Amino acid sequence: MAAKRKPSPATPSTQAAAPRTADETRGQGDELHQQAGGEHPVLTTNQGIPVSDNQNSLRATPRGPTLLEDFVLREKITHFDHERIPERIVHARGSAAHGTFELTKSLAKYTTAKILTEVGEKTPVFTRFSTVAGGTGSVDTPRDVRGFAVKFYTKQGNWDLVGNNIPVFFIQDAMKFPDVVHSVKMEPDRGYPQAGSAHDTFWDFVSLTPETMHMIMWAMSDRTIPRSLRTIEGFGVHSFRLLDAEGNSTFVKFHWRPKLGIQSTVWDEAMKLQAADNDFHRRDLFEAIQAGQYPEWDLAVQLFTEEEADAFPFDHLDATKLIPEELVPLQVIGRMTLDRWPDNFFAETEQVAYCPANIVPGIDFSNDPLLQGRLFSYLDTQLSRLGGPNFHQIPVNAPKCPFANLQRDGHMQMHVPKGRVNYEPSSLQADSPREVPDGFRSHGTRPDDGVKGRVRAESFADHYTQARLFFRSQSAIEQAHIASSLVFELSKVETAHVREAIVGHLRHVDPDLSRRVADGLGLDDLPPAPDAQIPPQDMPPSPALRIIDRMRDTLQGRAVGILVHDGSDAATIKALRKAVEAAGATVKIVAPKLGGAKLSDGKRLPADGQLAGTPSTVFDAVAVVLSAESGKLLSKEAAAVDFVRDAWGHLKAIAFDAGAQAVLKAGGVGKDAGTVDAGDAKAFIQAAKVRQWDREKKVRMLA
Repeated sequence: MAAKRKPSPATPSTQAAAPRTADETRGQGDELHQQAGGEHPVLTTNQGIPVSDNQNSLRATPRGPTLLEDFVLREKITHFDHERIPERIVHARGSAAHGTFELTKSLAKYTTAKILTEVGEKTPVFTRFSTVAGGTGSVDTPRDVRGFAVKFYTKQGNWDLVGNNIPVFFIQDAMKFPDVVHSVKMEPDRGYPQAGSAHDTFWDFVSLTPETMHMIMWAMSDRTIPRSLRTIEGFGVHSFRLLDAEGNSTFVKFHWRPKLGIQSTVWDEAMKLQAADNDFHRRDLFEAIQAGQYPEWDLAVQLFTEEEADAFPFDHLDATKLIPEELVPLQVIGRMTLDRWPDNFFAETEQVAYCPANIVPGIDFSNDPLLQGRLFSYLDTQLSRLGGPNFHQIPVNAPKCPFANLQRDGHMQMHVPKGRVNYEPSSLQADSPREVPDGFRSHGTRPDDGVKGRVRAESFADHYTQARLFFRSQSAIEQAHIASSLVFELSKVETAHVREAIVGHLRHVDPDLSRRVADGLGLDDLPPAPDAQIPPQDMPPSPALRIIDRMRDTLQGRAVGILVHDGSDAATIKALRKAVEAAGATVKIVAPKLGGAKLSDGKRLPADGQLAGTPSTVFDAVAVVLSAESGKLLSKEAAAVDFVRDAWGHLKAIAFDAGAQAVLKAGGVGKDAGTVDAGDAKAFIQAAKVRQWDREKKVRMLA
């Protein structure tokens, strides 16, 4: 193993930045990297060629494009792309719909792409939303990033804008994409957990890869437990280029903004939604389209020049960074409406293939190293349904020298890899393969294109400043959610040094956050913070990064449940339904029996859902209208008690009449601004528009 080099001093963004070597870009993980102890076999390609750098792609210049001749990158990603059959390796669990995109503002000054210049033109689209970590049979509502991929069927060819509901990513270089996904997927020696990041291998990788810290703040926020696919934002993540007729370039970042606004659940609610309805988001999207409540998003752009980019206090080619809206404002240029559900799920949603390399004239790529890898990877991964990656194991093709790497699975896999670790860096297994200094190296200098090598620009070395910006921009409630999310996830991590390493990283993000997480984990002393090559800077808070303060004061697009039983007051129910529907929400009647209930006027009101199978978690607010006799009866029914207890615990508005008080008492429901008399429909509508955040400290212990 090569001796560890001292990190180079921080370089101000206004000065020329020196390239970083493989030893320097490894970050602060070397000591933990070796903590498992023991001798490591040499990391090789499948042809037995020793690998000298498993951290950085081969580039023409430190900030230049990634080179196709990088056979180490190509073999590694090729094998990774073919590891799952036949479903997608990531984003396997998806829902999609047809629709149209209409341009409302021309960008003819910047591009020749007709999709971005012809105002009023309606272009067909097919949009797929997805979770990242789980398989096709997993559930809709885990804590996870959501994919947001749009295929534009333009007159100049297909343009695929393939992104997520978070504007940044875990890693800076495509070389590390297999590692981060390996770490978050099911652990290889035990096959669990499914669709969850709360386990050792993921947090081990995070603890050794400080560039993940900004994305971790987003992942631990309420962004990853959305209320609906209709209420998530979408981001193209990378910087792209727009080209005008003369070939002049303007950088662009793409943003999708939902017309219904951003909405999220709370963590306990998200967990219970998994039990209530595995298909909650898919069903919500389907029912909205079937009801004619077509989801809409505005397409907005951030436009900036090369000179403006050079003046940013961060590198816009670094996918772990965002450009604050306060620095480069958003311009809305169009609108997407989804108005038709696929005719056949497999033929359309499952078989659709997106690729960031699918662009039209007038749009081009930046040198973002993560994007550069995606341009190759997406097309290659689609080959998994036609062939397999393990041809090198056929005897005539197999190397005659030892070979070892972290590539796994696929068609005709003949090897039986053992152990827990299939990613790198890691600290959990003593005999996992490692790169060596005397492995294959490319020629370092050419007179025609300057320095070429596996380097990472010094401007990418700040891993903590924007993580700090994100956390400190959140409201106190959202900060508590992030701290509590970290405590929950790290409490699932069995390896003590991994937990402690994460808390150490958090000291760079925010000292109070690290202390709160340490207290939640029961650590008496704060672990030391790792050395930061570039110390985190304090940036002005960005309110645009919050959710709660930006939630819209509306009920539009939401659902309200009314629990009734025999003898419930018909006039009260009628008034509530009228007010809720006038506010743009859907009303669903819940009763102990699916046949409904006979109301006070002697008429039977059919139920939309049976109480035992329709918990309050599927609604945004609830009302309980009962006769005194029914209230007394349901106060002994667990499903009714849970209906109000969960609504109270999930900070939802609750309307109730005199007969319902027995049920509320049994459910431990207290009094606050969100509990209102069912006869005051106006007060209920106002309370139902928001979560009752002041209640949260009464119902749960937050970090």
